[in-house]
Amino acid sequence: MTEPAPASYPAHWEADVVLADGGTAHLRPIRPDDADGLRAFHSRLSRETIYLRFFSHRPQLSDREVERFTTVDYRDRVALVCTIGGELAAIGRYDRAPGTNEAEVAFVVEDRHQGRGMGSVLLEHLAAAGRERGLHKFVADVLPGNRAMVGVFVDAGYEAKRSFADGVVHLEFPIEETEESLRVMQAREQRAEARSIQRLLTPRSVAVIGAGQDKQSVGRVLLDNILAAGFQGPVYPVHPHHPYVASIRAYPTVLDIPDDVDLAVVATPADTVRDVVHQCTQKGVRGLVVVSSGFAETGPEGAAAQRDLVTDARASGMRVIGPNCLGIINTDTAVALNATLAPVAPGRGNVGFFCQSGALGIAILESVARRGIGLSTFVSAGNRADVSGNDLLQYWQDDAPTEVVLLYLESFGNPRKFGRLARRLARVKPVVAVKSGRSLAGLPPGHAGYAVDLPETAVDALFGQAGVIRVDTLAQLFDVAQVLAYQPLPEGRRVGIVGNSAALAVLAADACETSGLTVTRSVDVGATGTAEQVGSELAAALADDDVDAVVTVFIPPLVTRQHDVGQAIAEAITGTTKPVVATFLAFEGVPEQLRRTGEQGMPARGSVPSYRSPETAVLALARAAAYAEWRRRPGGHLPPLEGVDHAAGRHVVETALARLGGAGPLAADEVAELLAAYGVPLVPDGDGGADGVEAVVAVTEDPSFGALVSLGIGGVATELMGDRAYRAVPLTDVDAADLVRAPRAAPLLFGWHGAPLADVAALEDLILRIGRLADHLPEVCGLSLDPVLVAERGVAVRQAAVEVAPPGERFDTGPRRLRPPDEEG
Repeated sequence: MTEPAPASYPAHWEADVVLADGGTAHLRPIRPDDADGLRAFHSRLSRETIYLRFFSHRPQLSDREVERFTTVDYRDRVALVCTIGGELAAIGRYDRAPGTNEAEVAFVVEDRHQGRGMGSVLLEHLAAAGRERGLHKFVADVLPGNRAMVGVFVDAGYEAKRSFADGVVHLEFPIEETEESLRVMQAREQRAEARSIQRLLTPRSVAVIGAGQDKQSVGRVLLDNILAAGFQGPVYPVHPHHPYVASIRAYPTVLDIPDDVDLAVVATPADTVRDVVHQCTQKGVRGLVVVSSGFAETGPEGAAAQRDLVTDARASGMRVIGPNCLGIINTDTAVALNATLAPVAPGRGNVGFFCQSGALGIAILESVARRGIGLSTFVSAGNRADVSGNDLLQYWQDDAPTEVVLLYLESFGNPRKFGRLARRLARVKPVVAVKSGRSLAGLPPGHAGYAVDLPETAVDALFGQAGVIRVDTLAQLFDVAQVLAYQPLPEGRRVGIVGNSAALAVLAADACETSGLTVTRSVDVGATGTAEQVGSELAAALADDDVDAVVTVFIPPLVTRQHDVGQAIAEAITGTTKPVVATFLAFEGVPEQLRRTGEQGMPARGSVPSYRSPETAVLALARAAAYAEWRRRPGGHLPPLEGVDHAAGRHVVETALARLGGAGPLAADEVAELLAAYGVPLVPDGDGGADGVEAVVAVTEDPSFGALVSLGIGGVATELMGDRAYRAVPLTDVDAADLVRAPRAAPLLFGWHGAPLADVAALEDLILRIGRLADHLPEVCGLSLDPVLVAERGVAVRQAAVEVAPPGERFDTGPRRLRPPDEEG
């Protein structure tokens, strides 16, 4: 039998990965030209490590062994390497047992890099490669003393079986992804990416590269702001021509600094940055903040330079914020870092802020300071060549000082991952985002033709599905932040109004009605009301079981001092678990009279936020109430679906892509086969006698949210009235139930005007199956089931069409990897 030719080098297996300690490495398939690197790698291994890997002492590899290890067919014999700074740091491989779908797997990690999670990363990527090459099972023989390797296999989330014979531990496990293996992988991803951000935000020392004598230069402003904030570590100016900057010893290059450097803040011309990165690599710098402009924002040449910058940094273990960014802030007094160009730094607080735009960053920080909102951390990512909002969501997940997360985003680089991370984070901490752009430019190649122009109500629903509080302006972002940062979440939508102006009370009541809140108590003490009356009525409203939150409106009285009123309000709310918002003298922020003081004199929890008008106060409260409702609801789960054959579905898609040579529609038989793989039979007209309510189920692609499942009910009315509801994948059982009930025509399914009840459960099952298909197969960029008849018992899909295209790299599937540096974050 003739051996099949080796597969071509699988470049798509290459990836930048974040390690357990937050550092980075480059992972790729091994190549024949790695021979010298492999010899050098082996020479750096300890005797113990060699023995545990090879079961014998082997001080060096023979030429024949080197050739075998580095020359593989990328199909039955696969090896992956992790490199740092161009050197091999770890190697993992599998060898298929001839004529089977199982392979023996093994890996070895250089001693100085052990404990950094390289074994787990290699196993994830080897398993993905194995699945792609048709493998179903891995086996491994491990010496009992190699507890670290046994732990990697056992803790991966697969169902590993262990046995012991002849002094060797034998393990075997299926490598198909399971809910548990995904949970383990995502938990490791979260910890690793959070630590990578922690390394950037908590440096022990900082070098400012490009800080000179000119006080107006970018580098000097950065240096002065770091010094003014009182950074709790050494700061090193770096400039080729100045021995001292701001009376501090300066160094020609970062390599000349005698001590370790954790963070380098780079403010040199774009054409010098790559050399700076190489110097930081040699110095062992742990992270970069690149404020310099002149990269992707300037065109193709700048984009290429940006790609090189990130590639070089990641290959050497560093992550990058920027380029073209404002910088970073950490207000923790143990760090006290203001490495930004902003002249006004915020005080210490419980709000984390990610800002995509560097240009708006200074104005944002000024607004934050003016309103008295304290920040825990602030990151302006600029071009987001590496670090993006998703990384910060990972960091803030477990960052105890951060209780509220604010996002200013212009687009999403990985919408699927954003939805997953935001949904998880929002279960424990509120996430508020200014809406992103609706341009199709964010779509991966081959998908733009299948995008949809979503109505604003649909966009709101999709943010709401993930628990994200969506606002339209920066002012609204701060309005909502004030409620969430200082007040508890409301238990319901019932509102009491207490004030000294009937006119303002009416405005507040009207705003409640239009915002979905219900006024259950309203008291006006009048313009001559005393401070004691205001306090008494406020306390009574808070004690009322029919009130979930209180809006207090106060204008300058004729006979009562405002200080006394503020003190009365502060006393009345002591100990309450209900939120209170105010229109206090039209003050925007937290007035001193209503402030409880925390660190650095900043407002703390229990402070009452004030707004310029009752309408803005009520709108902020309404958004907090809607978020609280979402958090009280069950999160749902991905239910098991009988009759789903993911491998069969993938085979249909890959065969069609090969036939099409790119994007295009599936043939009728391919459509039927694909749907059948997910348990969805086609029932042509005239078959099955399935009369019922007409529906349309579709999969489309959106630049902000990725793959969407939509539902329209009522046949032609769906198109005429634009009555479609949308949810982003992956779909939980709760998502499917919500989607069925979301269209305006949904009552047609529930016996409207005496009509028979439709089989809603069957429709939900169909939606879950289509959602699972879209989740498993990102190549499916367009799908339409039209019509679907929902009868009293069961559903019938009468016609279907499917479009496929090569997927981009934006999909949140497969083993852990950082997005390629040439893609927008």
